[in-house]
This record gives sequence, structure tokens and C-alpha cells, in this order.
Amino acid sequence: MVKRDGFFMPVWLFLLSWMLLPGSLIAQKKIPSDFCIHPSEKRLADSINRIRIAHGKKAIPLSVSLSYVARVHVTDLIQNHPDTSICNLSSWSDKGKGRWKAVCFNPYVVNQNGMWKKPQELTTYPYRGYELAGYMQDSMSVDSVLGLWEDSPEAMTMILTTGRWKKKSWACMGVGLNGHYASVWFGQRPDKAGKAKLCRKKRTKTIKKAGGHSYYLIYGSYPGINSANKVLSRLKTKGYKNAGVLRKHKHTRVYLYQSSNFQQIKKERQKLSKKYPKLWILQD
Repeated sequence: MVKRDGFFMPVWLFLLSWMLLPGSLIAQKKIPSDFCIHPSEKRLADSINRIRIAHGKKAIPLSVSLSYVARVHVTDLIQNHPDTSICNLSSWSDKGKGRWKAVCFNPYVVNQNGMWKKPQELTTYPYRGYELAGYMQDSMSVDSVLGLWEDSPEAMTMILTTGRWKKKSWACMGVGLNGHYASVWFGQRPDKAGKAKLCRKKRTKTIKKAGGHSYYLIYGSYPGINSANKVLSRLKTKGYKNAGVLRKHKHTRVYLYQSSNFQQIKKERQKLSKKYPKLWILQD
């Protein structure tokens, strides 16, 4: 018998009540049985491993748990846009509904634990996770996200575990990719849940409308994505919510506004001409 609050209860009942709690938590963190990674996500993982092997590093096994975390995050980013104002791509919205905790990740108020614990919040993977995320205004592909990261020394040190990451050793990784966001998660311990299965059905491709043009109100051109993202972050803090980065034909540009209506883009330029006289219009 076990005494509790002045009363006695059978040992078997006490043990049963203790055992039920972990089971319920595990059920909440169970990855959906139909979860699978898309062929483009598999190509991204394979490409990262080819980069590692070319630099004398070992390939990293693909994890079902970390891939699920990556997929949930890119979905949250594209649907809820937590990466606004001073919050960067490692941020999570408050739409988790008990599945995850909201995080505003930025250089000024660093909440590393909020990011590290996402695999523990969403899956049974009990260790820290480390994320490498990317965003492109244009439709993102495996080649474009790799080009984005290969141009970034910070991203490459994380992929290759050099520089500030030299004390890390990646034992597994997960990938998530959609039209504008990419997420790769790295873990230092193997994932006991195993590998992610590959989706058999082809993803529905977005069909672009024939004809017409897009017009961009260009704020400036920059030598690389890191410089452009810093400028973009400053512009968003000033209230330019429609600002973005456009990478095309080896050019990296920051724009304040985008529209398919040329007259509308001209009006926006006129409104901002006194404040930013060097604004110009790019037709795509």
C-alpha cells in the first residue's frame, strides 16, 4: 500500500497511474503513419551528403523524426509567417495548439532552447536538434536552396561541422521543403524511430499562368544572400511587410514591393521617391 494525502492506495493502482502519463505523452508525439518525404526532399538530403563526402565528411542518415520536424516547420512558416519583423527563419508561430511552443528567434534575444527542443516537443527524439533554414521569394528548388547555402560561409560550416560547429558530429538529419522555405535539422544522436519512407505519389506542381509579368520595386543589389537578408530585416522592422529578396541570374536584390500591375508599381515608386530616390522597377 502507498500513502497519498492521508489515504492509502494499492501499489498496482499507483504504478498504473504513473505508467499512463508517459504513454499519453508518447501518443501526442506520434508521427502520422502516412508521413513520408517527397522526392525533392530526398534529393536535397542526398545533395547535402554529396557536399559532405566531397569535403571528406561522412554521409548523414536521414531521420524520420527530424524530417517530420522540418516538414512541420516549413508548413508553419508558409502558413503562419512567424519570420516577420525581428523574428528570423528559426522562429515558430503560436499556432502549435499544444504541439509546440512559440519562438521568436532573433540576434538580439537569442532563444536557443526554444529551437533546440522542437524535436522533443513534436516527436519521441529525446535530444537537441539544430536547424539550417532558407527562404526564397521565387519558387524554391533543390538547386536554388543549395546555391543559397553554398554561397553562405555560415551555412557551409554547419553542414560540414567546421568553424563554430567543429565540436559537433551529426548522427542524423531531417529535411523539409516547400515552395519558398527549406529546413534541415541535424542531431548528434541516432534516431531510434528509424528512416523516413519516400512518398510514392508525385507532388502536385503549381501551374503558373501563361503570359503576364511581375514587377519589382528594387531597393538595392547586394553581393550575397547574407547582406541582402540583413537589409531585408531592417526594412521589415520599418514596416515594409511586402519586402523580399529576389535572386535571379546571379543577382541578389532586395525589393520593397511586387505586383503584376505595372501602374500599381509606378504608384508605389512615386509615393516612396522622396524617401528613396534610387528605387527602380524590374520587370520579370
